[in-house]
Amino acid sequence: MLELNQFEAEVGDSRNALLAVKPRITVNSSAPRMAVVGVGYLGQFHAEKYAALEETNLVAVADVEPSRARRMAEDFSCQACASHLDLIGKVDAASVVVPTQDHCQVARDLLEAGIHVLVEKPMTATLEEADSLVQLAKANNLVLQVGHLERFNPAVVAAREYVQQPLFVESHRLASFTERGTEVDVILDLMIHDIDIILSLVPFPLEDLRVGGAKILTPHTDIANVRLEFANGCIANVTASRISAKRMRKIRIFQPDSYLSLDYAEREVELFRKLPEKGADGFPEIEYQQLPVADTDPLEEQLRAFAESVRTGTKPMVSGEEGRKALEVATRVNELIQQQGGGDWELVSG
Repeated sequence: MLELNQFEAEVGDSRNALLAVKPRITVNSSAPRMAVVGVGYLGQFHAEKYAALEETNLVAVADVEPSRARRMAEDFSCQACASHLDLIGKVDAASVVVPTQDHCQVARDLLEAGIHVLVEKPMTATLEEADSLVQLAKANNLVLQVGHLERFNPAVVAAREYVQQPLFVESHRLASFTERGTEVDVILDLMIHDIDIILSLVPFPLEDLRVGGAKILTPHTDIANVRLEFANGCIANVTASRISAKRMRKIRIFQPDSYLSLDYAEREVELFRKLPEKGADGFPEIEYQQLPVADTDPLEEQLRAFAESVRTGTKPMVSGEEGRKALEVATRVNELIQQQGGGDWELVSG
């Protein structure tokens, strides 16, 4: 699922707001009937957005803790279910916001029942599970979307049209330590977001991986660096840490005639363009532009896009196949780090 540090940056500290203010609820009888499976810290935000969006009708929430489901159901005027199986026949689509090890089983049950699924990242615990969901969704002609939220970050949306020929990419995703999410490594917790973004920006086969990682505070890798080498010659250097003193979520993209600097957290994009004219020093002049970035809510946009795919049958922005690609790279990174013993920074080629 989405890591806590990023999610709080995206939605703000709104847990108290959810409890103190009656949520806005809209009803549109022609909109898809939506449900949320797992209404813990992250799932409650899915429920809140579905209840408020005009494009969706939140009709049910399901959670293994009945009291939590009832509380959410009261807040959002919908039905509480103790099991995701109770949703069958009642909803058109559902967000799966449960622990990663349960993603496959829950999503499979829903897909087999003809229910469209948005599953949080990473989409499954293993590639075999991911393959099974992709095949099942395709066989049943259902939408399977993966919750890579950064795709809907307005800064990413603003920058995408200017990314045409990336040659070198530098990405940093650094977070301070928190106990939440430490049951998995930093690659699946944080780095997979950047892996997904880079794979979406560089439409060429990945030819090689070079990795380094270390366990500092937990039994799993807490800090990692990956060098991705693509068939077109593009190099992407990706660093992720959950033990840093300062938070940073930035990506820099160098191209033959331009350089983009994107700050995910601040939602800012700077564009530097090389002009044909040369300055007095004989080097090309540089034009600077701060790109306009829309004031949108990434989670709201993600859920709105999911509902649109459900309604129209169109391919989602982050399909099961794309979620599987990001998981495949993240899995390979983990395998290479384990070959090093999980703490040796010597580069290993993949």
